[in-house]
Order: sequence, then structure tokens, then C-alpha cells
Amino acid sequence: MSRSLVKFAAIILVIAALLYVGVYGLDFTDKYRIPGVMDSDGITQGLDLKGGTVIVFRAATTDPSEEDMDNVVNLLRRRLDFQGYTEASVTMQGSNKVRVEIPDVQDSDTAVETLGATAQLEFKDANGNTIMTGSEVTNASSEYGQTEQGISRNSYYISMEFTPEGQQKFSEATRTAAAAKSSNMNYITIEMDGNVLTAPRVNEQIDSDSCIITGEFTADEASALAANIKSGQLPFSLAVDEVKVVSATLGEEALSKAITAGIIGLILVLLFMLLIYRLQGLMADFALMFYVAVVLILLANFHINITLPGIAGIILAIGMAVDANVVIFERVKEELKLGKTVRSAVDAGFHRALSAVIDSNVTTIISAVILWWLGTGTIKGFGITLFMGIVVSMISAIFVTRFLLKQMIGMNVKNPWLYGLNKSKTGSESVKGGKA
Repeated sequence: MSRSLVKFAAIILVIAALLYVGVYGLDFTDKYRIPGVMDSDGITQGLDLKGGTVIVFRAATTDPSEEDMDNVVNLLRRRLDFQGYTEASVTMQGSNKVRVEIPDVQDSDTAVETLGATAQLEFKDANGNTIMTGSEVTNASSEYGQTEQGISRNSYYISMEFTPEGQQKFSEATRTAAAAKSSNMNYITIEMDGNVLTAPRVNEQIDSDSCIITGEFTADEASALAANIKSGQLPFSLAVDEVKVVSATLGEEALSKAITAGIIGLILVLLFMLLIYRLQGLMADFALMFYVAVVLILLANFHINITLPGIAGIILAIGMAVDANVVIFERVKEELKLGKTVRSAVDAGFHRALSAVIDSNVTTIISAVILWWLGTGTIKGFGITLFMGIVVSMISAIFVTRFLLKQMIGMNVKNPWLYGLNKSKTGSESVKGGKA
């Protein structure tokens, strides 16, 4: 009994600690901490809560390729990062549109002008003179392999191919750069919209229709650099299809009401479970608080943009967690009616209800993944939070609740009434043969 009491107290303390961390965060050192939802660097609010600008761009051409549209997304993402809009989102919408959401930006005209301009990829020498442009690069790709003869170590690098005019210009530029090696001016910068992407050193003239850029690149860095170099040769411009400005005031009011509704709903669920299922309901309430704590920590540390549909996804997952417990507890009650001991009934209830719980949750997870994958804007936010919530709720319902109930049984708390069975039904039913 004492061991079960210690385990029960330990898990309750863990849940309480997780709730505290989820709300207020935790400092380990001056350099590393776990943010909570109350921290400024914790949960980020989506456009519908924070306010901002929504711009939908359309490719000014018929039937653009998927590769070209991916380059547009990468280009707009980099432009936003360069300007400090790290919370903005860029997503495909259909086959020829791109949706851009920029929180905290109310000047839609400036945003459209900045993002909709044609990409300017330029190669410049050490003196800042433009050598060539992105239109003279026919292809750029990330590669992995040996970059120098005599060196067996493989590494990531970027391979570029030029037009005949580009080859001529690049050959002359590398000849001049290599000659300036003694003065340390032997480099060529590659810039997009005035921002330097890379500045490789040139050791010799390159008179070829292709070249490689080497360095200490990771796979992601090499892939991103190649994509940005290639995006400088976009064959089409972007036309503005839709512009919408969302008021921050409306977002604040909506967030306040959503939080209030969520708290009221959580309290009612906790009371319902306690009144209907008694001790089992109390253990489910503790598991539900575990769910809330873990979700808050995940939201704050993965910097997921919370939208109104996203909040709805979290609340819906709370209902799914309770639904799983209801299925399990009803099965436990059925086992108790058959005259089984509390320990046997709990084990059998969880075992026999497990397949139904998993099936219902897996189908919801599939729906959430589809919304996350194919959705845009707030729909994607709903899919992300629903997926995360369902996974955590399954863990809380299947493992945490069961662990807590086992500790109760270990402390000799075995009155069937406490496990939801009415006294009038305990031990009063039997199975008989013969005609009805």
C-alpha cells in the first residue's frame, strides 16, 4: 500500500510540475529555458488573433509547374525572413496561388509592393559591380560527394549551370577575382534583393558552363541555397489576387472569448467525469490535467501559431480524451456487473476497450493529418492542434488514467461503487439457463 501511495503522489506532483512549466516556463540556465504560454517567446498568435495582412498571389501565367511554384514559396519565405517577419506563413493555395499571412502588419500596400516585386538574383564582384543575373543561371541543385581530387571526405555542395552568355561573363569574372587573390579580394557574392546569400572564394578562372560552390554546408543549408539561386530565374511575375487586413482588436476579443469558453468547458467536463464515474472520473480528471500541461508545453516550445480554429482543435481533443475514458469506464462497469473483482474488472475493461479507443482516435488522426497537409491558413492550424491533441489525449487516457487507477487498487481502494457501479447492482445479477 505504501508503495502505491508513493507512486500516486509522485505522478500527481509530476502533473502539477508540468502544469506550472506549461504556464510559466522553467529556467535551467541563463542561456537555456523552457518557455511557457505566459512568456513573450512562448505561444505565437495567428493572424486571426493578432491581426495583420493576408495576401494571395496568383502566378501571372497559365499552368505553372509545381517546381516553379515551390520556388515562389521559397522566395517569399526568404523575403519575409530578411525583413524580420519570422512569424509569417507562406503556403500553396491550389496549383497557381500562394497565400501569405503576416501578423502585426496593417500596411497592406507596402507588403504587396515588397513581396510581389520580381526576384532580383545578382552575382557581384568584390567591388560591388554586377557581373550577371539569375536569368543567366539555367539550373542549381544541391549535391553530395567528393569535391576535390585526393580528398576522400564527402560533403554537400551546390552545383550551378549557366547559359552561354552566363558562362562567358562568369569566366571573365572568375579570372579577375583569381588575380586578386593576394589582396584577399578574390570572392564573388550572390545576392537576392540586395541580401547576400553566399560569398564564395575564387582560386582560379572557371571557363565552363557549370561550377560548384563548396563550404561547410549541412544538407538543409545546401538545399535552401540551391533553391534560392534557382528561384532567381522565375519565368513569371506574381499578380495580387486578394488582399485582406484583419483588425487586432477583433482578434483580442475573439481570443478572450475563446479562452473563457475553453476554461468553462474544461471545468464542466471535470465535474461531469467526477459525478458520473466517481473515483475513476477523478483519475480521468488528473489525466486530463496531464493532457492540458503537455499540450501547453508543446505549443510554447514548438512556437505553433495559435488560431481560433486551432483553439477549437485543442478543445475537441479534450472531448476525445474524455470520450476514450468513457468507453473504458463503461466497460469496467460491465465487468463489475459480471461479479469480477475491481482489479480484474479494470484490467479487462482497459484491454477490451483498447481497440475501440484506438480505432476512433486513428480515424481522427488521419483527418487531422489531411487538414494539416492540404489545408491553408487557419485550416492548417486546426489540423496541427487537433493532431497534437489527439496523440497526447490517447497517451493520457490509455496510460496515465490506467496507472492512477492501479495505484488506487494498490492502496486497497476497491469499493465497486467508487468505480461507477451502483450499489443496487453489485453482486445482485447472475447468469441462469432455461427458457425466458
